[in-house]
Amino acid sequence: MRRMALVVALGAIMTVLDSTIVNVAVNRLGSEFGSSLSTIQWVVTGYTLALSMTIPITGWVVRRFGGRTMWIVSLALFIAGSVLCGAAWSAASLIAFRILQGIGGGLLMPVGQSMLAQAAGPQRMGRVMAVVSVPAMLAPVLGPVLGGVILDHLAWRWLFYINVPFCGLALLLAVWLLPREERNEAAGRLDALGLALLSPGLAALVYGLAQAGEPGGLTGPRAPAGLAAGVVLTTAFALRSLRRGDAALLDLRVLRHRAFATAVGALFFHSMAVFGVLILVPLYHQLIRHETVLGSGLLVAPLGVGAMITMPLAGRLTDRLGSRGVGIAGVVVALLGIVAYTRIDAATALPLLAGALFVVGLGHGLVVPSFMAAVYQGLPRTAIPAATTMSNILVRVATSIGVAVLAVVLQVLLRAGVPGTDGTLADAAARGRQAAGAVAHAFSGSFW
Repeated sequence: MRRMALVVALGAIMTVLDSTIVNVAVNRLGSEFGSSLSTIQWVVTGYTLALSMTIPITGWVVRRFGGRTMWIVSLALFIAGSVLCGAAWSAASLIAFRILQGIGGGLLMPVGQSMLAQAAGPQRMGRVMAVVSVPAMLAPVLGPVLGGVILDHLAWRWLFYINVPFCGLALLLAVWLLPREERNEAAGRLDALGLALLSPGLAALVYGLAQAGEPGGLTGPRAPAGLAAGVVLTTAFALRSLRRGDAALLDLRVLRHRAFATAVGALFFHSMAVFGVLILVPLYHQLIRHETVLGSGLLVAPLGVGAMITMPLAGRLTDRLGSRGVGIAGVVVALLGIVAYTRIDAATALPLLAGALFVVGLGHGLVVPSFMAAVYQGLPRTAIPAATTMSNILVRVATSIGVAVLAVVLQVLLRAGVPGTDGTLADAAARGRQAAGAVAHAFSGSFW
């Protein structure tokens, strides 16, 4: 069991780190490729969308091909995507390869959890899941710092090449240590049509939101077309899923449970806000304060430190006091930290900014475990698998939408408040030196 948990944790940690390691590199990548913020944010958004879209098929592929086989295939896809990302020659190619990387990475964690849950049994479930949770707790702290160290000493391509030795070791250990399983030919049919509606629908929605930040905005052809296509496809998916019930890719009937719907809704908007903050903070430090990438990564780390302090306490408090009070307290604490960022200017003291982000982290650590516990309150046992899948997808989609929306808001405010800007990050960096006050005002408005 220890060997299996080690293999799963080693393979998963780089996929989780890749969710945050690129956040501090958005400015560098945008300047490297001459891209606008609303375009280059797809390096983050495309990865998280791909992560979320693989979750619904996890149960089917594990039943059909076996956990060991899918773990090895997923890890190989992630390694291939990492190599291709490092070799990317344009923003479009990097975004495409990040999606491939996300498809492989998105399967690793749920497939690993499935294997461990089957092998552990109820007596060892808590200890095993604690091991699997370590990468998720470390990512907000280590991701930005590791990204900063790499970009300060190596080319940006090493943000992706660094995955290869760690994941290559995990691949060898998986071949050696993971037990072989029987393939189940009677695993049922995959809802391919549901997947074909949901994945492009969500991608089109995020694309439409991102295009709203480009010149022309909602009056141009791309943003309305993307939003319309997204609404049509996701609506068609919802209607079809409600009709098919538990035979659908996602059983949307679980949303009829009020406690589940409200808890997932709270997590959705909280995740949008926090991950939007995580894209804005390093950009503020790099464009206005002219911090190094490592410096901006270290200034993001307090959020992860705060979450690591309160997350272990949140579970015990939730069991004792209930999820409502703990979750609401966490939202209020996180809001206090974010409100401090709405008052920033070009000379705000760095300890104050780090302290405010630490407060956001304290709130974040209270919110996630308490609202995740609320997701399952009052649900019948038969609805728990659908609720787990739905909540994981919505939270990951929320991070994609949060990044896209906040990138668009910042770009629109920069164009409105800084005359003559062309919207690219290279131009924003130059304006940050010439008109730091106006650029800082755009950031404070974005935090609002």
